[in-house]
Amino acid sequence: MHPVDSSTTAEHRVVQLEEALNEAAQVNAELQSRDALKTQFLANISHDLRTPLTAIITHAEILRDGILGPLSDRQRESITSIIGGGRQLLQAVGEILTYARGAANQLTVSPSEFHISAVVAQVSALNEPLVVKKGLSLSVDVRPELPSLVADREQVTHVISNLIGNAIAFTPPGGRVWVNVSPHRDADVDHVLVEVGDTGIGIAPEHHDLVFREFAQVDPSPSRRHHGTGLGLTIARRLVELNGGRIWLESRLGEGSRFFFALPVSTG
Repeated sequence: MHPVDSSTTAEHRVVQLEEALNEAAQVNAELQSRDALKTQFLANISHDLRTPLTAIITHAEILRDGILGPLSDRQRESITSIIGGGRQLLQAVGEILTYARGAANQLTVSPSEFHISAVVAQVSALNEPLVVKKGLSLSVDVRPELPSLVADREQVTHVISNLIGNAIAFTPPGGRVWVNVSPHRDADVDHVLVEVGDTGIGIAPEHHDLVFREFAQVDPSPSRRHHGTGLGLTIARRLVELNGGRIWLESRLGEGSRFFFALPVSTG
């Protein structure tokens, strides 16, 4: 038998390794291309769905308000259900569109100086009818003389709306939802700290990271009581981080949840 040339064997292994690396690079490039196409598809389909959905809701509201003639109580109740379902679909489509833009790095921040107390008051007032309907209590405690923020007001409003909406959705009748806003010092930087808490079903500690992942559902079963895109908290985290802040959760199963996010205040 001829002795094996170690240098030839090493060269052969190097060639095999290079071929494997090239193949892995090609697969990775293909996956990135497919992911980009998926993101673009989500953005396109979400944009195209918004127009007909908005039209459906608008025409249903015209009917509900009796502009085209009087309605019976049953007809008005049915149309109100159509409007509610349409708005839920529109919200889901909006979340998908925002997620797609974020995945494609197309989300931009338009900062302005504002006081978060006005945003909290606005979002709380919009949710008050749902709070009353569900038999909950909603309290707001904003510390006086809070510093102003320099952030994207629309994005901050989106985050607070999402957190309050989740708190209402996951709290059974008779429960309590609250919003506390206070000054906060973090890493020698002044922040505004927002806490949205509830006495709802809570989240087990092992699921805390899961709730911020895209398309994640703590209960993925088809029979789950609470439905959604699974994007709300993913988007909230993305928007908070875009504005220089961070978001986190404190919760235990059966003991309610407390979501926090902190944003740096105006330095001017």
